[in-house]
Amino acid sequence: MNVSVISGVPFGAGGQRLDAYCPDTGSQASPIVLLWHGKGPDERDVLAPLALATAAEGVVCFVPDWRPDAEDAGRTHLRESVTFIQQHAADFGGDAASATLAGWSLGGKTAVAVALDPAALDGWRPRAVVAVAGGYTTPDPLTGRAAMDRLANSDEPASSPIPIHLVHGTADTMVDVAQARALHAALRRRNWPTTLTELDADHAGVVMTVYDPELCRCVPSDSDRVVSAGHQTAQLIAQAATDPSTSSV
Repeated sequence: MNVSVISGVPFGAGGQRLDAYCPDTGSQASPIVLLWHGKGPDERDVLAPLALATAAEGVVCFVPDWRPDAEDAGRTHLRESVTFIQQHAADFGGDAASATLAGWSLGGKTAVAVALDPAALDGWRPRAVVAVAGGYTTPDPLTGRAAMDRLANSDEPASSPIPIHLVHGTADTMVDVAQARALHAALRRRNWPTTLTELDADHAGVVMTVYDPELCRCVPSDSDRVVSAGHQTAQLIAQAATDPSTSSV
């Protein structure tokens, strides 16, 4: 499917920018995905290969910059990105009422927080969450709590569940796949709709990239193994956006 990329769209009072990946699906509005990058400041470009592959599956994908090193840990940027898709998804051929939230690494951890805590974004909730290579034992920048701590508190009422789809590489040496397995098990104990997909990839490979130590950032990879893993991640995100409850157990 042909995908048009609209780069550098400003959003929010601080002038952060995002890229919109828009598939050619005709006149019908498409489901949308808001895709948050990891802890590197303003690294929307890192997720370009994944976003392009996701959009090619028929969903509009928005990838905003945000700065985890900001004074508020990036909360303002994350909130502004949600406001932007609510107000402007239709301008890019998307349906704001059919929004899935996805994230990689720190972005994935934060996406899970939105699912678990309706107050994280003032009541806004996506149809589903896809968390890629996230860590769930340390606090996220939106709520200041760890997902595993929240789920371990049996006295805390469970919020209305939305599907949480976890994706993790079995060769991840930065965030062990055991974290995704533990979160998946904890969600199932609470009868939360959830899936876990384990891929033959490391922390960067699961989003179709490889870490470049000279640049201190992830860059696109043409390795068959990496490309295959990244495409699987893209398909899972698109599937969640199209049918958020698919195979949730």
